[in-house]
Amino acid sequence: MVGNEGSIEKLVEGLLYLEHDAIAACDSCIERLDDKTVSARIAEFKQDDLQHVVVLNEMACELDLDAPAEGDMPQMLTTGKIALADLMGGATILRAMKTNEDDTVTPYERPFRHKDAIPQSKTFFMKAHPDEERHRAWMSTTADSPL
Repeated sequence: MVGNEGSIEKLVEGLLYLEHDAIAACDSCIERLDDKTVSARIAEFKQDDLQHVVVLNEMACELDLDAPAEGDMPQMLTTGKIALADLMGGATILRAMKTNEDDTVTPYERPFRHKDAIPQSKTFFMKAHPDEERHRAWMSTTADSPL
């Protein structure tokens, strides 16, 4: 479970996988949505995720860690949920995206307390967590609105 790793290296690696998965899910969602306003908002969230990757890659470099450049096996689950939801329409796609955000919000709740996190890392974790919460809240609210 990402966010509970014993080493800071494993934590950064796990968060990188999650962010790459989130970026792939955003791309999949944007491709499927007809509403350009909603797609534009998802693209904004993708930019947040891309910025998270930049910072996490910097951390990985400082830790002498080979940073993953793409998601892992769960990526098929995140993008697969969206592909299945596409059969039901826009609101269902956003509900699928919201469940993906659930998987991203939780891991960012814990890392700022990691015993090996330095102050700059803690600051990043404390910023990334509300970003992910904001994404999730918007998807939840928008999915429950008529598209």
